[in-house]
Formats: sequence, structure tokens, C-alpha cells
Amino acid sequence: MVEPPSFLSAKDVGSFAYLTMKDRTPQILTRAIDTLHRHKSEFFEKHGEEGVEAEKKAISLLSKLRNELQTDKPVVPLVEDCADTDLWNQHLQYQRSLLNESDGQPSWFRSPWLFVECYMYRRLHEAVIQSPPINDFDVFKESKDQNFFESQESIIALCTHLQELLRTIEDLDENQLKNEFFKLLQVSLWGNKCDLSLSGGESSSQKTSVMDSLEDLKPFILVNDMEHLWSLLSKCKKTREEASVDRVYIILDNSGFELVTDLVLADFLLSSKLATEIHFYGKTIPWFVSDTTIRDFNWVIEQMKQCNHKWMSKCGVGWENYIKVGRWVYRDHIFWTLPHDYSAMSQVAPDLYAELQKACLILFKGDLNYRKLTGDRKWDFTVPFHQALRGFHPAPLCSIRTLKAEVQVGLQPGRGEQLTALEPNWLTTGKYGIFQFDGPL
Repeated sequence: MVEPPSFLSAKDVGSFAYLTMKDRTPQILTRAIDTLHRHKSEFFEKHGEEGVEAEKKAISLLSKLRNELQTDKPVVPLVEDCADTDLWNQHLQYQRSLLNESDGQPSWFRSPWLFVECYMYRRLHEAVIQSPPINDFDVFKESKDQNFFESQESIIALCTHLQELLRTIEDLDENQLKNEFFKLLQVSLWGNKCDLSLSGGESSSQKTSVMDSLEDLKPFILVNDMEHLWSLLSKCKKTREEASVDRVYIILDNSGFELVTDLVLADFLLSSKLATEIHFYGKTIPWFVSDTTIRDFNWVIEQMKQCNHKWMSKCGVGWENYIKVGRWVYRDHIFWTLPHDYSAMSQVAPDLYAELQKACLILFKGDLNYRKLTGDRKWDFTVPFHQALRGFHPAPLCSIRTLKAEVQVGLQPGRGEQLTALEPNWLTTGKYGIFQFDGPL
């Protein structure tokens, strides 16, 4: 196997990784501290003095964490005994083993960006779980919920479209079904723009209907493998035996508006019989500000159900029913919040890898999933996606992502350079998107 290129790292001054660790990450920690502080009276009402002491403790641990980051201190082992603690600390040992004597310890600005950015969120979680009785408080919950409420009009437009589509879905010919599938895939792609970690936790809701702008956004899709997805799923549908199961796995990214776009796509996949079951994977702990946890998943469906807009509540009721009858399955696994890239999954989490092998297709939403698929390395733009996956092939898979990090593979020769000349920041603004497929064609 050819030696892969080096990792993206904040030691490259001026890089997006550097700017993230220098500016955005401390900003996210400051916001988490402010959130805890604002909830002080609620903690007091619930838990009395003990709640106030816990809030002080969590804030002090987060302030210490922010200081360590800003002064580029060595990365220290996790102390709280959780299911993933040993795996994290073993990985830290591994990072140490990669350094020469002259390099010193792994630190915030000298280590791989993927490792330290994931580590920051894991340490943030540790600060909260070390502060009972407020140890189940999600510091990002408010901003995730706000994103959902501020995107209400777009959600209504999307639900209305879906319900009208479901009324006539039996009558659609192959071509019409395919067009609808492509439309909802694109909605799910552009839903990925609503990323709260990119905005440092600032509001990033979807104010306008994405449905209306799909044509205008098409030129910004740099890799478009939607045809491969259609031919794979329609082949599954045609060759499906009676009572056999075709599962699509959706590895979720952001809660709020993006999650709704994913649920709409999932509903369409079942209603059009392109799949018979959808398995969603979310995060076990609050992660990268807006990532979906089980609480977010259930909360969004509950909000939809209770909404006084008939199509939105009809979606919520239908989705809850899919869960009840087992056609939608929500799962989580600690691997998704470890620092490993996916080429290590078969070693680190063989149970998860074996589970993913049952899929007829896996959709990986968002930027962090792409960074983990490709190892977050300085690949040339033209390197094939299959090569960048470095042996991760549990089943046919597709990355659906808007670009928010300086890694992109599988482009035509010269395309990356052309984009850089036109827009120096094209890799990190979320303006461009991809449907990048890997699997038998």
C-alpha cells in the first residue's frame, strides 16, 4: 500500500485547521461556559446549592481546557472512567509513539487536527460528566433546538412537498421516481450547510425553501454520483426476494433542519420501495456542537408530530410509526465519537463494521464523516476516493457533504487548482457539495 500523505494539522499556520484551533474552538468553549452560566438558576431550582456548585465546577474545568488549548499545552489522558476512556487513552499513547524525541508531547497545535478537534469535544463532555448532578446537561441543546425552530418555514415547505409526493407515488413512472429521488438527495446535501460548529455555535438555520433553489445550486456540486445511487437501489428493488430486507444506513450529521432533510429522504426511500428498512446512526454524546444524539432524534420527531401545521404533523406521526414497527431503527455506537478514522473501524469496532456490512448502501452525511473516511490527510485533489478510503469498504457507500475542511479527493485533473484560483477558500465555506460514491458500478 502506498504511504498516505501527512495529516491536516494546526501546525500549518494560516491553514483552516490552524484557524479552527486558534479562533473557532475557543469560541465554542466560551459559548459552552456562557450556556452553563445562564442555566445557573435552573440548576439551583432543580438541585439547590449542589447544582450551583456543579455549575461552578464544570465552568472551571472548561476554562482550564480553553487555557490548555490556547497555550498549546500537551494533550492529557482522560480521567473519568467511561466505556470509551481506555480507547481514547490508548490512542493518545499511539499519538505519542508517532513523535520523535525532539517533538516533545502531542499538543493542540502540533497533533493531527482530526485527533485534537475530536479530543476537545470529548474533554468538554468530560467536564460536564465530572459535575454531577448536572452531568447529563447538553451544552449545545439550545442552539440545536433554535436551529429547528428558525428553519420552520423551510421544514413546512419540505413536508408539504413530501406529503403531496406520497399521495401520488404509486402512479409515478421510473423516470419521475428517479427525479424525485435526485431532488430529495440534493435537499439532504444542502441541508448539510446548517452546521453550528462551522459558525462557532452562531445561528445557522435554513430560512428559505431549499426546494426552490436546487437548479441554481447544481453547478456547485463538484462530484455527482447520484446516478450510481439510483442504479444500485433500483437494482436492489428489482431483484428483491419476497420478505427479504434491503437496508440503507444513514450516518447522521447535524440535528435541526439537516436531520429533517434526512428523515424526508428516508421516508421517500421506504415509500418508493427503494429500501425496506432505514437504520440511522447518531452520536452517543453531544458532539461538534450540532450533531444528532438520540435525544435530538426523538425531540425532532416529537416537535413535528405536535406542530399545528397538518403536513408537518403528518410527517411526525408517520415517522413515529416507522420507528414503532421497526422499519426505522435508530442506533448509536461509541466508535462515532472516537478520534479514529474509518480505516481503523474493522480493528477498533469489528461489531460496528460487521453491522454496516449488512447494508445495501451506506450514506455518510457531512464533513466530519468525510474527514474520517479519507483520514483527514493532505491528499491530492485527483486521488481516487477508493484509494483515500484505505481499505474501508463494508458495503457500497456515498459521502453527501458540503465542503468545510481542506480535504477533497476524486476531482478531475486541474479542477481543484481552477477553483483555488477563482475562490481561495472554496474548500471551507460550505458553498460546494459532493455525492461521492464507492462501490461496484
